[in-house]
Amino acid sequence: MSSFVLGIDEAGRGPALGPMVLAAVVLDEKAAALLAKQGVRDSKAFGSSVSARRTRAILKNSVEELASWVGVEVCSVETIDEYVSHHALNLLERERAVRLIERAPICRRIVADGQGLFSPLAARYPHLEARNRAESVHTAVAAASICAKAHRDALFDEIARRYEADFGRLGGGGYVNPLTHAFVAAYVRRHGHLPPEARASWPWPGDPKPAPRLKHAVRR
Repeated sequence: MSSFVLGIDEAGRGPALGPMVLAAVVLDEKAAALLAKQGVRDSKAFGSSVSARRTRAILKNSVEELASWVGVEVCSVETIDEYVSHHALNLLERERAVRLIERAPICRRIVADGQGLFSPLAARYPHLEARNRAESVHTAVAAASICAKAHRDALFDEIARRYEADFGRLGGGGYVNPLTHAFVAAYVRRHGHLPPEARASWPWPGDPKPAPRLKHAVRR
């Protein structure tokens, strides 16, 4: 049996703007020890400052150099809205986790962050452990947390650059906060609907209309 451990975590479940990203990282014992020494830990522990984002990006590069395998799944705003309309956001995360597991090398252990979220997968993968705050005790999960968050940071930077000329610097990281609400309110005043990067299934002040979108069936 392989000595590999596969860690799974996500970033961007809560924001109102932008995608959600799941990442999976396969580490052996040596790589896990080296990454722990380099400071790999829960991505949220670094905060949201510019220096924190830079640190995560540097650590992501280290993970990609030392890991035996790294995989990423990006859930678009449209997909998130479709699943939320069916009260199935947890299902979406589990389906994307399965995609990652099936692509990864065979591992002796799988550790996923979120006991209630990922424990149903143990019926399919008996060697899977779903644990709350798993990133605090398993370097593979912490590495997945870093990769997911750094990848989402880069995707959100692309969103911010698209709107900077018309609306100024887009702060707040897309989370539900005054900076995000201010940007969306300004966009709605100008265009009459939410920006296409906004999750229409999230509550918005004044209940503005979503941007026109194509509808796709939710896969179950």
